[in-house]
Amino acid sequence: MRSTLLILFLIITVCFSSCISTEQLTYLQEDPAKVDSIIPIRKMQEPYRLQVNDLLSIRVKALDQETVGIFNPINDANPNATGEEKLYYDGFVVDPHGNIRIPSLGEIAVLGLTVEEVRQDIEKRLLKDYFKAEANIFVTVKLAGIRYTINGEIGSPGSQIIYRDQVSIMEAIANSGDIRVTGDRKNVVIIRQYPLGQKVHHIDLTTIDAMNSPYYYIQPNDLILINPLPQKSIGTGTTGLQSFTTILTVITALTTTILLFIRL
Repeated sequence: MRSTLLILFLIITVCFSSCISTEQLTYLQEDPAKVDSIIPIRKMQEPYRLQVNDLLSIRVKALDQETVGIFNPINDANPNATGEEKLYYDGFVVDPHGNIRIPSLGEIAVLGLTVEEVRQDIEKRLLKDYFKAEANIFVTVKLAGIRYTINGEIGSPGSQIIYRDQVSIMEAIANSGDIRVTGDRKNVVIIRQYPLGQKVHHIDLTTIDAMNSPYYYIQPNDLILINPLPQKSIGTGTTGLQSFTTILTVITALTTTILLFIRL
């Protein structure tokens, strides 16, 4: 009788320890003492500074449309291209030396600059060599979407692009099919590119404080990794019922084997 109770106790203990709790699955949990409180607005995010392999969309407008046509790409390489494919042909990529090449203007160093600083530089060059102030020149410089790669315990792993100037990690995850039940939301890894190399950052998405993290908003070329919870490697199930069923199956198989040996 005691051995039966002991086995039952062990089964229940393993079931509860191996299943995934609600706290591990819930995003942005509030402190019970601060429910409905106002979350302070985090400081203005530092403007993004361009890195190697960034893709820029640059357009020039002015009264003199003939001269403007020199700088705006026509997409002769593939006139039927649309969306991201069009940006691939029309955009200006930052090369390994930190430069972009613009018709007539040649190579322009942009590594470490903001898109606003690049816009001012291009506008200054155009006014100096090609246009007069009366031409009402208007230059637009934008990142051609925010590209990121997400792998691991995610619904749709792979490279994604969102055409926004600012994207939170929650939006990036939702755009990729959400984190699976077996994904670790408490320790999401972000590998970010910097001028001198790459750095590894971590963010806990189960707490509301994540919204104040400097890594809450992703940057172009971020690599987001969703690691599995220990329960997945154990293989006992993600819920108590699954764990109980798995363990019961194992015990039944062992019991059957022992009985067969006893009868022999």
